[in-house]
Amino acid sequence: MKIGQYYEAVELHREEKIVFARFLKPHRVLSTCRFNGGMREDLEFLYNHQSCEPRAHSGIDLCHVATKEPERYQKRIANKAGIDYEKSASLGTAANVNNAVVARENFEGLEVIAITTAGVGGNGGRAGDPASYYQSEEGTVIIGRKPPQAGTINTILLVSEEMTQGALVSASTVMTEAKSSVLQELMAPSKYSEGIATGTGTDQIGIACQLGTRIRHTDANKHSKLGELIGKAVRRSLQEALNLQSGLTPDARRSSVAQLLRFGETQERFTAEVKARLPEAQGALFEANFLSANHDPVTVAAVQALVHVRDQFVWGVSPVNCIHEIMLGHAAVLASAVANKAIDRDALQERLGDLELSVESASFVELVRRCFVVGYELKWEGRFED
Repeated sequence: MKIGQYYEAVELHREEKIVFARFLKPHRVLSTCRFNGGMREDLEFLYNHQSCEPRAHSGIDLCHVATKEPERYQKRIANKAGIDYEKSASLGTAANVNNAVVARENFEGLEVIAITTAGVGGNGGRAGDPASYYQSEEGTVIIGRKPPQAGTINTILLVSEEMTQGALVSASTVMTEAKSSVLQELMAPSKYSEGIATGTGTDQIGIACQLGTRIRHTDANKHSKLGELIGKAVRRSLQEALNLQSGLTPDARRSSVAQLLRFGETQERFTAEVKARLPEAQGALFEANFLSANHDPVTVAAVQALVHVRDQFVWGVSPVNCIHEIMLGHAAVLASAVANKAIDRDALQERLGDLELSVESASFVELVRRCFVVGYELKWEGRFED
C-alpha cells in the first residue's frame, strides 16, 4: 500500500512486514546494507524489513540468514514484495514496521524525510562497550555472551536535493548524533556497561538524495540548514518510534528505579531492600505506596541529580577525594525529597552509619536505598503531634 509521496520523486509503501521507498527519479544512496550497500547510484528501492519478533522467536529465523547469507536474504524478502533485489538496499529489524514513524522538515524547497523504526530496551549500548564477537579467518567468534537480537534503530533518510558523496557521509554523522542525543535525554541505559546508551549494536541507516537537482549540497554538517533539517527530522521520528515500539518516553523515565537500571537495580529488589530496613508498619506503608514514591517528580529529580554526580566522578570531572562532601550533600537532598522535610548532610551521615561511599554500582545503589529508608522513616514523624 502506498502511504506517502515526497518531492515528486519518491513513493513510500508498506506491505506486510516491509516499508520501502520507491525512487521515481534517480537517487544517490548511502547505506549499511550487507548486500548492495555502500555508495550507489543505480538503486530503485530502499527498504526496512521486520525479520523476526523482538523476543523468543523460534523456527527459521530470517535474521540469521540476513547475517550469513545477505544476498539470499535480500532476494527472498525483496522478491516477495515485488522489489528487484539487485536494485535495492535493505535494513533489517525486529521492530514492527507498523510502528515506523515519518517526520518531514522543509526549508525553501529543500525537503528532508526520516522514516524510523526503533527499539533499544534489549540491545542498547554505549560506544566503547565490551564487544560480543570478533571476525576471524574461520568466521565469527563469540566473546562471552551472544548479543541479544531485540533492539535496533533503523532510519531511512530521503533528501529532495542532490548531495555529494562526502555530504552523504557528513549526513550520516549528523543522523548518529541526533539519535544519540535522544537516547541521552532519555538516559537510556546500556545493556553492556553502566553507561548511557548511544545507540544499539545493530543500528542501520539508508540515505537517499535526488540526483540532477538545481542545488547540489557539498556538506550536511550541523552549521548547514540541511544538517539542521536532518537532525530535527531524525530526532522527531526516533522519539515517536521509541514511544510506539516500547513506550520509551520522557514520562516513562520519570521513575527513580528507572534511573538505577543501568547499575543493575530492579523494582522488586529495590522495594524489598527498602521495606526490610523500615519498621514493619512503615515498610508495609512504603510497599503499598511505592508507585507514588517511585514517580514523585521531586524525588526522581533528586535521584537523577545524584546519578549525574556519580557519573562526574566516573568521568573524572569531580575529584574522588571530595566524594564524601559532594555525594552526601546530594544524598541529603534525596532523603529530604522522600521525607518532604529538610534533612541536612550531618544528620543524614549520622543516620547512614558506616556506609562507605564509592562510585561502584553496588555502593551507589545502596546509598540511594538508604536515602529512601531515612527519608521514609522521617516522613510522618511528628506530623500529628501537638
